[in-house]
Amino acid sequence: MSTFQAPKGTYDLTPPRSATFLAVREAISAPLRDSGYGYIETPGFENVELFARGVGESTDIVTKEMYTLTTKGGDQLALRPEGTASVLRAALEANLHKAGNLPVKLWYSGSYYRYERPQAGRYRHFSQVGAEAIGTEDPALDAELIILADQAYRALGLRQFRILLNSLGDKECRPVYREALQTFLRDLDLDEETRRRIEINPLRVLDDKRADVQKQLTDAPKLRDYLCDACKAYHEEVRALLTAAGVAFEDDEKLVRGLDYYTRTTFEFVHDGLGSQSAVGGGGRYDGLSEMIGGPELPSVGWALGVDRTVLALEAEGVELDLPATTSVYAVPLGEEARRVLFGVVTELRRAGIAADFAFGGRGLKGAMKSANRSGARYTLVAGERDLAEGVVQLKDMESGEQTAVPLTEAAAELAKRLG
Repeated sequence: MSTFQAPKGTYDLTPPRSATFLAVREAISAPLRDSGYGYIETPGFENVELFARGVGESTDIVTKEMYTLTTKGGDQLALRPEGTASVLRAALEANLHKAGNLPVKLWYSGSYYRYERPQAGRYRHFSQVGAEAIGTEDPALDAELIILADQAYRALGLRQFRILLNSLGDKECRPVYREALQTFLRDLDLDEETRRRIEINPLRVLDDKRADVQKQLTDAPKLRDYLCDACKAYHEEVRALLTAAGVAFEDDEKLVRGLDYYTRTTFEFVHDGLGSQSAVGGGGRYDGLSEMIGGPELPSVGWALGVDRTVLALEAEGVELDLPATTSVYAVPLGEEARRVLFGVVTELRRAGIAADFAFGGRGLKGAMKSANRSGARYTLVAGERDLAEGVVQLKDMESGEQTAVPLTEAAAELAKRLG
């Protein structure tokens, strides 16, 4: 065992479980790639001010959870706590919005960092796959992203998740609601920190998970009663498009998410099998974020789905993914000449696109066959001095146990035929 361990609240991904995480990332990204979303990758750290402006100075993410550092040159940086601000910054810096083909549709995958109290389903280092559609205000775009996430989850075999949907209004109608909500909240019995939040971003109080706070919010003014006609029409179009696509959702008037940049459409994917940390992903529209970080007006929408949370949801439902075999053929040489010959066969198989491994280290037949079993190989190739003298190798079907001698020169072709 090493002297060192992974930092508190983080985890290592090791085989075989890591294969599940790779499969989840692939399943989430596949419908995005098929829908015109191009891959983007951003640095693991950014200027602190990017998140302070974009995510919101009053959010828990910025005030309590960001990992920050000062470089030797005096720059203030933060490990990225979320992906949207970074992706939008990168898109603006590369002038992708000026290419004349809006929306700019991007997807990404990576690790993110927040200083949180570690518990099941909540880590200080976590993995997400995200998607952003930048530069267009269209309810069909909001619906598209929700539908693609729903498609990804269902492709994985998940069935017990729910989609929560709400509208947060826009810069015209939300200030009116904000004032009404502040008036209501100021009369409640709340702690000092929550009272400060009332003055900075009162909608965040609605997201407070404490039971004593939620009990007092029963009669809080409803945002839907303050939506302007344009926001109402926009939200109804999103709802109609989802319904027409056969995607079930639940209206949740208290859904505000934890980031300040959301406007109009906001949504969350929850799985009741995960306990208190039920959210597996979410997102929404953020029409003003580009201006917040110094860019032009670019109405946009996006989401991020937690890979860690999705894996936990699969486990909660008992879903076992059909993972591709990491090794299809395992070569077992018996003797030095067989090592040289079979190593050449393995190289040939790999060049042909067949997953092949080799019994390294000069182990005996018994130990090498145990390794072949552990690797999940469908076939083994075994050869010793007598086999080579006869110009053959022993091909064993690990499922049936049947073993046949095949000409050495035809081994690769025979395996390609059997493996399809």
